[in-house]
Amino acid sequence: MAPEKTSKVKEIKETVSCAVEIIRQIKTPGVLESFGKVMDTGVIAKEIIEALKTPEMVKNIENFRIISENINESSTKMQNILKQLEATGIITETKGLVQSAKSTVDSIGTSQELHDMSTSIKDMFKSVKALVDGFRN
Repeated sequence: MAPEKTSKVKEIKETVSCAVEIIRQIKTPGVLESFGKVMDTGVIAKEIIEALKTPEMVKNIENFRIISENINESSTKMQNILKQLEATGIITETKGLVQSAKSTVDSIGTSQELHDMSTSIKDMFKSVKALVDGFRN
């Protein structure tokens, strides 16, 4: 039994030695400074938690929750509307119409060409009107 007691005493001695070393390390300036920072952080966290418990903040948080729900609902509704529009084919038709309009505008050319064409059409109508007026007289 003597070797077992010696082993236990040795384990206790090592444990106490380790505990003493830990206590020594705790007293070092770096560890004490770290504990101070942890304590400061804890105080700040407690202040934040208390501020979040105020009626104003509770109401603000509830408003954010409601806003978030409304945005999610709106998003779902918009997706449903988009699916319905796609199902009717109106989006495809609109794309075609826009492409056709763009193609038409591109084929007309520059604004100067458009102005010249407009002037020519006006002159043509004036000539036709003069011809009709000539027949009337």
